[in-house]
Amino acid sequence: MKIHGTTILAIRSEQERWAVIAADGQATMNNQILKSTTRKVRKLFDNQILVGFAGATADSITLFERFEAKLKEYGGNLKRAAVELTKDWRTDRVLRRLEALMAVAGREGLLLISGTGDVIEPDDELVGLGSGGAYALAAAKALRQETKLSIAEVAEKSLRIASSIDVYTNDKIIVEELKW
Repeated sequence: MKIHGTTILAIRSEQERWAVIAADGQATMNNQILKSTTRKVRKLFDNQILVGFAGATADSITLFERFEAKLKEYGGNLKRAAVELTKDWRTDRVLRRLEALMAVAGREGLLLISGTGDVIEPDDELVGLGSGGAYALAAAKALRQETKLSIAEVAEKSLRIASSIDVYTNDKIIVEELKW
């Protein structure tokens, strides 16, 4: 049985000095909703870094802990911590079996981190992950281009749009914000 059902949208605005990560709350196994209020976004490193995960919950929690340790080890340097985490993720026998993706945001930037060794900084400061990630990302791009909504409002509306399309995304949305 495969547990899935995550939608994460991360938006960062250097101009506004603000980052948000929004997530739905649904966790499903096959065609059954297990939980509708799963928390998939956390603040790490003394509330200076936002992290959202898509993937197996236990795997994601393990990666949260490892990423926070890397942040501490490298003095909060987001990019260095991300690169070092992916090195461990790819080479460690136990870690490389973890199935998850992470969106991380902070003052330094916005990154997509994967177990295949990817550390990607998107050009447009938007990342969508999970089953409804592409829908949320498309909605966010359109809303950012055509409205004057704040990035928090864009994130929430985009996830609501995704929840109306993707059966593995619900409308129990959490938006975490970070300003600097």
